[in-house]
Amino acid sequence: MKKRSRAGKGAVSKNGKRGTAKRKTVRPRAVSRPAAAGRATIGRLRGELARAMKRIEELQASAETDFLLGIPNRRGFERELNRAVGYIKRYRANGALIVLDVDRLKPINDAFGHSAGDQVLKAIADVLTRQVRSSDVVGRLGGDEFALLLWNLTATDARAKAAALEAAIDRLTFTFRGHKVAAGASAGVAVLWPNAEMIRALEEADRAMYMRKAQRRHEASGSQAF
Repeated sequence: MKKRSRAGKGAVSKNGKRGTAKRKTVRPRAVSRPAAAGRATIGRLRGELARAMKRIEELQASAETDFLLGIPNRRGFERELNRAVGYIKRYRANGALIVLDVDRLKPINDAFGHSAGDQVLKAIADVLTRQVRSSDVVGRLGGDEFALLLWNLTATDARAKAAALEAAIDRLTFTFRGHKVAAGASAGVAVLWPNAEMIRALEEADRAMYMRKAQRRHEASGSQAF
């Protein structure tokens, strides 16, 4: 019986010649120009998107920051307060909201100009930010009104803190055109419990602030008008 010849090396061709069978060489497929251009476009678009998102974050931050004082404005502060109220409700935590109004800013503006008033506001903002912890938030609600969000304070501690802030601001003195003046401030407190609501807390602290302002005005009867 004849053995079958194996194809491959040494196989006999049809013309009777023995030789080596040719193997096909597989070459790597070249990347087409359209595919490479598409990837480059995707990379470019991703870079543009990242820059656009960064710009949006910057614009949002500037929209929520007081231009003069560099602290949250009303919009930024209310956003932080709303988040805090949600956290307090979820984790049964507590905090305090202090609304503080500068007592004599308008007379200072009227007598010495708004640049003098701006100097007073900057000094008060500096006092407030130095008197709180890094986890707390100090914001300007507008005009001569500030607000502070303080974490983990009892009602007694919050009222003591408000009194300390008033005292620190009362100690500030300014000299404008040779005249020495003081501003002063009145603070109201609302404690943030798990059943707190943002708007209601702001209203409560605001009412307490106006009651405190009336009390200070009565205590200072005969002295410089508020």
